[in-house]
Amino acid sequence: MKGTRAALVAAMLVTSTQNSEAQPAYPTKPVRIVVPSSAGGGTDIIARIVAPKLTQSLGQQIIVDDRPGAGTMIGGEIVAKSAPDGYTLLMCVSTLATNPVIYRKVPYNAITDFAPVTLVLTASNILVVHPSLPPRTVKELIAFAKARPGQLNFGSAGLGTGPHLSMELFLSMTGTKMVHVPYKGSAPAIVDLVGGQVSVMTATALTGIPHIRAGRLRALGVTGAQRTTAAPDVPTIAEAGVPGYEAVQWYGMVAPANTPREIITRLNRDMLAILEMPDVREKFAADGGDPAGSSPEEFARYIRSETDKWQKVAKSAGINPE
Repeated sequence: MKGTRAALVAAMLVTSTQNSEAQPAYPTKPVRIVVPSSAGGGTDIIARIVAPKLTQSLGQQIIVDDRPGAGTMIGGEIVAKSAPDGYTLLMCVSTLATNPVIYRKVPYNAITDFAPVTLVLTASNILVVHPSLPPRTVKELIAFAKARPGQLNFGSAGLGTGPHLSMELFLSMTGTKMVHVPYKGSAPAIVDLVGGQVSVMTATALTGIPHIRAGRLRALGVTGAQRTTAAPDVPTIAEAGVPGYEAVQWYGMVAPANTPREIITRLNRDMLAILEMPDVREKFAADGGDPAGSSPEEFARYIRSETDKWQKVAKSAGINPE
């Protein structure tokens, strides 16, 4: 009996070793990064900066797939329901944590349906107005809006997105009222802001700065706690007249839940190396972004903390899930 049991154990070990050896190393085919917003927006820009570097490190083509709509939930749902094999990833944005604050029915759970890879980038939004608007400072905009309650409109990348909630925080803290006009991504919102269809927006630095530099938009304040290196002359909203104001846009990479740990570890290692590359850091800095980098566990905790923060903001602003 002992001899038979030993033989079975030996056979199992041999089979396990053979299966392990037969298992192809990841990746063996192209990897898709789903961008849940429109082409040309901040998330898309980040994905396209990272993609060629990841192609080099993984040895497989990285395909950037833009799937905008529903406040980034369309792209998020695609990834949440994809096979957990590392071949479909999500370049997520702050809405991953804030959508549950805005919508009653979110087609995924940000905490349980994804496997965090890393926090990629943090970036301040910039409060901008169309040049035809008289205000040239944050205080002037507040006074202008208070004299015209509900007459100004502001654009955003969609309901519950960072640009939307950062404006809601601004309105709540200043006691002003404006009409929200949501778009399917930051790119079309910026187009209409430049065209004068909307008057105000807290644009991502990645999409707003080129228009600010060209004089097509006027920058009034930065939403983060610190000034951005991409626009060092623009004060923070806090120092320009709204003490305590702070709202940061963030971007990260996640995979479907239950993706094998070794794949998450490989992606995390490669992404952290990419975020340290001088040319990548220069591209991000030029557009107002700060490369982050984190462990999967740190990113998971960050997502939870952001959800808690914006739930409080939504409650204060009277935003109820729809």
